[in-house]
Amino acid sequence: MAIPTTKATFKSYCLRALGDGVIDINVSDDQIDDRVDEALQYFCNYHYDGVEKMYLKHLVTEAEVARGIANVTTTGTDTVDSSITANWLEGSNYIPIPSSVYSVVQVFPLTGTGTGANMFDARYQLHLNDLYDLTSTSVIHYEMMMNNLDFLQHILVGETPIRFNHNQNRLYIDADWSNDFVGGQDYIVIECYRKLDPDVYIEVYDDIHLKRYATALIKKQWGANLSKFSGVAMLGGVTMNGETIYSQGLEEQKEVENYMLTLEPPIMFGMG
Repeated sequence: MAIPTTKATFKSYCLRALGDGVIDINVSDDQIDDRVDEALQYFCNYHYDGVEKMYLKHLVTEAEVARGIANVTTTGTDTVDSSITANWLEGSNYIPIPSSVYSVVQVFPLTGTGTGANMFDARYQLHLNDLYDLTSTSVIHYEMMMNNLDFLQHILVGETPIRFNHNQNRLYIDADWSNDFVGGQDYIVIECYRKLDPDVYIEVYDDIHLKRYATALIKKQWGANLSKFSGVAMLGGVTMNGETIYSQGLEEQKEVENYMLTLEPPIMFGMG
């Protein structure tokens, strides 16, 4: 069996599964491309093998700090009396995110070199007051304290609110940019999910669920094309039955989708 490793060989595999080489598959190459892209998109959204959990870090620049402090003005106009308007300030506190990132789960606590960032950090206070002499400090007690510090830090300082929408590719960080960040020194570390690039990780094209799903979508497209000629008799008296092929493709599509929905897609746990 020829294992698909590229988009071209993947398309050939799907067509052979439908009978190409024995019968004509009445689907254009552009339609096949569209259905394969649709299958890849669904696979990345709902199958755990379509994404990878990543930790990305970004060095904050001085220009980003300046933009995070600044505001842009948005004007609202009354729908009845257009002479009544109101100006609203909107923060520009965002950082562009790579388009391959589907979901941002969290931004790790900001404990960089920004002004005042470390003084009120619970871990900083523990090190300052309790760990001056490791010979007289219980390591077990220290480990227990460290395990509870995340909760303590959340109570005393709170988590930094973030907003993310995949269609914007912007990570909004609602922090005090004038004090929490120093351009060229502070890093932002995010936990996110990134879709796999099948051209890099070619094993994606050999995933059994992706192959079945893409084949079902192409089969449904084939049936939709043939249904336009329903009742037309070919040479030899053969009649095209596009509706049956369409129904079979739709049923196979739903079967694969229902299976993927029983999995635990990591995207659903993310923000955005």
